[in-house]
Amino acid sequence: MDKVLDSPARAVEDIPDGATLAVGGFGLCGIPSTLIGALAAAGPDGPAGLRVVSNNCGVDDWGLGLLLRAGRIARMTSSYVGENKEFARQYLSGELEVELTPQGTLAERLRAGGAGIPAFFTPAGVGTQVEEGGLPWRYAADGTVALASPAKEVREFGGRRYLLEEAITADFALVRAEVADRYGNCVFHAAARNFNPLCAAAGRITVVEADRIVEPGELAPDAVHLPGVYVDRVVAADPSDRRIERRTVRSAPQEV
Repeated sequence: MDKVLDSPARAVEDIPDGATLAVGGFGLCGIPSTLIGALAAAGPDGPAGLRVVSNNCGVDDWGLGLLLRAGRIARMTSSYVGENKEFARQYLSGELEVELTPQGTLAERLRAGGAGIPAFFTPAGVGTQVEEGGLPWRYAADGTVALASPAKEVREFGGRRYLLEEAITADFALVRAEVADRYGNCVFHAAARNFNPLCAAAGRITVVEADRIVEPGELAPDAVHLPGVYVDRVVAADPSDRRIERRTVRSAPQEV
């Protein structure tokens, strides 16, 4: 089945208000910026009240930060949120609900959702507020906590305590790949793989943007990182939309 669509806008046009999105990427590395841009470009007619699961929320002027700035995100489930001032403002003012979760736990919750495993036990967070509850998910306008995280179920295995964490599934997954074929088989480039395969598996409808789209049979089976069975739609990514989050270079050597 040919899963390639002719435009990113068409690929995301049926995302409704209140949908849950699993969005790949780590910082600005491997983010589905073309698909996010298509959602942002929809303007007032685009979906609102989105519940987004992603490692982070982009930066103020790029990635998921575009949707956040437009007031289209109601809830974030993330493990890192430190590069976005608008995120901090909305969270502290009570405009945004935020569930912070350990990074490995977030990855496993997505993996479990894609594998059909409803929950699992992990030692991450034992003895902290992750276990005890009380982490502020949403503030009130006066700065008090309007909604706090609940306590988690704890069990012992082999004399060690573990927390019960529920799996994550999403209505839609937005993913960035380096190469995809028309059947949806995907190859990722190095660290840009990050959360992308996990999000893809956890989505009920998975949309992939790819830097390059090839014909079926061009990808060696052993090279495929994400089988096409997890993918529903494929679009061409905008090759000009890559950004570097923090550019770091060495000083030129001093002449002696």
